[in-house]
Amino acid sequence: MVDPFDDVTIRTATPDDARSIARVHVASWREAYAGIIPDDYLSSLDVDAREQRWKDILADPTWQTWIAEFARRTVGFASLGPSRDEDAEPGDLELYAIYLDPEAWGRGVARDLMRTLLREVPLKTPVSLWVLADNERARHFYRRHGFAPDGVEKIEEYSGTSLTEVRYRRA
Repeated sequence: MVDPFDDVTIRTATPDDARSIARVHVASWREAYAGIIPDDYLSSLDVDAREQRWKDILADPTWQTWIAEFARRTVGFASLGPSRDEDAEPGDLELYAIYLDPEAWGRGVARDLMRTLLREVPLKTPVSLWVLADNERARHFYRRHGFAPDGVEKIEEYSGTSLTEVRYRRA
């Protein structure tokens, strides 16, 4: 049987994609982080607010964002740009986000997005990302793509709950 998600197109995002990215962002957070991030925080996520944030991001020339489309509907996105870490060297990059509509999970869309953005990374350029320590699904995905924890962690607060984030790097 042929998976319809085999016909996914990946392209560079434009400001016109802000709404569809925001929709995927909120849906993905609510599903991926259920049981990890407090429910009240997840239920407070707002597509309109995210849309405005994505309009700003997509206007920033230092960020590169790609979207995955299926049947002319956005089913995922990924963003890459300069590392924001205090210990980053000039030229180091950071994977800021890679999220899918939950219906696209397990269909190879995230793999295709990751391969697309990694092709844009200059040879031997380190790339970092932050992942919630309790998000085993994501951690496994990143390991499969050559990322590994580098021993750096930080605490983020969500609705008064402290959660550990782990930095992964790929050189």
